[in-house]
Amino acid sequence: MITIKDIARVAGVSHTTVSRALNGSPLIKKVTRDKIEKIAAEMNYVPNYSAKSLVTKRSFTIGLFFSSIEQGTSASFLVDAIKGISHILDENFNLTVNGIDGVHNFGNIQPQRFDGILVMSQSDEDNAFIYHVKKMGIPLVVLNRQLEDPGIMNVVANDREGVKEAIDYAVRQGHRKLAIIEGKPGFKSSSERKQGFMDSLIAHRLPLNSGYFAAGDYSIESGYAAMAALLQLEDPPTAVFCSNDDMAIGAMNACYAHKADVPGQISLLGFDDIMFSRYTNPALTTVRKPITEISELGTKMLVQLLQQPEAKPQQLFVNTSLVIRQTVAELQQQ
Repeated sequence: MITIKDIARVAGVSHTTVSRALNGSPLIKKVTRDKIEKIAAEMNYVPNYSAKSLVTKRSFTIGLFFSSIEQGTSASFLVDAIKGISHILDENFNLTVNGIDGVHNFGNIQPQRFDGILVMSQSDEDNAFIYHVKKMGIPLVVLNRQLEDPGIMNVVANDREGVKEAIDYAVRQGHRKLAIIEGKPGFKSSSERKQGFMDSLIAHRLPLNSGYFAAGDYSIESGYAAMAALLQLEDPPTAVFCSNDDMAIGAMNACYAHKADVPGQISLLGFDDIMFSRYTNPALTTVRKPITEISELGTKMLVQLLQQPEAKPQQLFVNTSLVIRQTVAELQQQ
């Protein structure tokens, strides 16, 4: 197995210089670093991370924690989050993915195991975990859910405003009977999106019909079941906002099964703008929440914390945007 000393012998430098060069030390001139990296590549050098960890007292592991992987986290949401992180995190780090609801002993979350932690937070119930990480002194960035604590790095999108923009658009298209399929109970995003829906109805002086508030849990199946129930109402809505795109896809399938034309008979709006939303038939009108960009920004902030532990915490907002496609019909004003 090739070692740092073997590379040093070929390069004609000390093994300390090789170590510093391979770790990107600014003390090593670029020309020397490039030469050493080239020799290391030619010799098929593979870093010994166990030894490196012992020397540097670092784990080279970043933990990504969702509120739950099993409940309320769609596959597309998971993929977009990991994609954004992978765009920033270099090959020196390993990424582990976990659900906070699967952590039965917070005592296992220690600086020796994680160099840094990203929390893709969906619920206020995550706070106990978040404050444990903070207490342990592990560099931390919380994504997706706005925190009240200015002492924690935070990257979020304004779901409430995004939904209000979508419902405002449906109202401009002539819709007055609007329903919502809600997200998973207890998730902050669910309450924020519901509030945005109500904000628009109140602003336009439209009634809040209790029969038009259907329960969901962010799954395709719940979208299907909720839409099937809405279609059975004596006075069904003309437009339905689904609190994520997975439920919108389920709702669209329910419409097809019940021979309700979209958007001729009923209009649909989603949230997230997952990849599949542009390929539904018809293509789904939805609110784009840039999870990949949120994850990228959060990872950049975490890397900054690793390099500058005293960096001042900040809160960043990422804009949502309405993506108008083909599932919202224009109704004639009565």
